[in-house]
Amino acid sequence: MATKKTLKKAPAAAASAWDKVKIARDAKRPHVWDFIEGIFDDFEELHGDRLVNDDAAMVAGFGTIGGEKVLLLGHHKGATVEENMAANFGMANPDGYRKAMRLGKLAERFGNPIVTFVDTPGAYPGREAEERGQAEAIAKSLEFFSALKTPIVVVVTGEGGSGGALAIAVGDRILMMENAVYSVISPEGCAGILWRDGAKAPEAAEALKITAPDLLSLGAIDEIIPEPAGGAHKNHKRACANVKKAVLKALKELKGIALDELVEKRYAKIRSYGNFY
Repeated sequence: MATKKTLKKAPAAAASAWDKVKIARDAKRPHVWDFIEGIFDDFEELHGDRLVNDDAAMVAGFGTIGGEKVLLLGHHKGATVEENMAANFGMANPDGYRKAMRLGKLAERFGNPIVTFVDTPGAYPGREAEERGQAEAIAKSLEFFSALKTPIVVVVTGEGGSGGALAIAVGDRILMMENAVYSVISPEGCAGILWRDGAKAPEAAEALKITAPDLLSLGAIDEIIPEPAGGAHKNHKRACANVKKAVLKALKELKGIALDELVEKRYAKIRSYGNFY
């Protein structure tokens, strides 16, 4: 009697860097307000940079996570076309970064840790933003958060694009969701510069080493947060639970470190970027 052979399924191919870029940009992926509603209690949004404007692309306010009062800062892309337009697709103006710094000073004064959610294609490159000092605001933000005497936990949730992301990504623990990407330039921008051909974006994505595993191996991030099967957009509740668990773990680790030592280690972390030896 012939025995029936069982066919084994071939293992699924690992997602390419370009696949990760597409997942990170998925419109249904959880955005900052999804994380606020799924993770934080008693969130109170605060507005304005006290100089020019209130930037809708940068959400800021105080809330509670696991009984700990923290300052939350995050890029706001929006989940609908109307929200995208109002929030400038998550591309902050100088006003957004100055709002983040203003409230960061409050967090330091009251001894509240800071949690930032990074999800932006980059800072807004428009004329008005440049006239109001976009480059200066980003540079000042890097300097400001590198020396701030309070714990800072960063979570890259979607796109971490260029200086627009880095301005609020200076922290003591840099966490990154499994399908997020983090890069000095978009794959399309890189392909346009190197090959003058945007169609080579998939090749550029591979070369840039923008995925969470690549960045963890290079020492640019500290931990990868797992996502539900298929990506965070498939299950917002599970994605939020995973992020909350990772953030609470990081905050617990940082609370035991003296503030002067914390700032010293943070500065050393920043200075080590790009040193691969």
